[in-house]
Amino acid sequence: MPAISRDEVAHLARLSRLALSDDELDQFAGQLDSILSHVRTISEVAAADVPATATPNPVANVTRLDEVRPCLTPEQALSGAPAVEEQRFLVPQILGEGE
Repeated sequence: MPAISRDEVAHLARLSRLALSDDELDQFAGQLDSILSHVRTISEVAAADVPATATPNPVANVTRLDEVRPCLTPEQALSGAPAVEEQRFLVPQILGEGE
C-alpha cells in the first residue's frame, strides 16, 4: 500500500499553489512514496540507544589565530579602482533605477 496517494499529492499541490498535470501528479506520487518508504525503513533501524549524528567522524572546527597582520591601507586598496567616493569603491547603481 502506498504511503501517499495521488489525491494527497494533488491536495498538497493545491495548498502549495502548484498547477500540476496528471502525469506530474502520478510522477510525484511515486517519488514521494519512495521517499517516505526510505524514511520508514531508516526509522525502523534507528535505535533509542544510538545517539543522532550528522557525521560518523568527530569533527572540530580548525581555525587560525586572530592575529593582526600587515595589510593594505585604504589608499592602496583603492588605488586601482576606476571610481572612488568617500574611501569606497564607486559602482553603478542597479537597484531602484526606475524610481
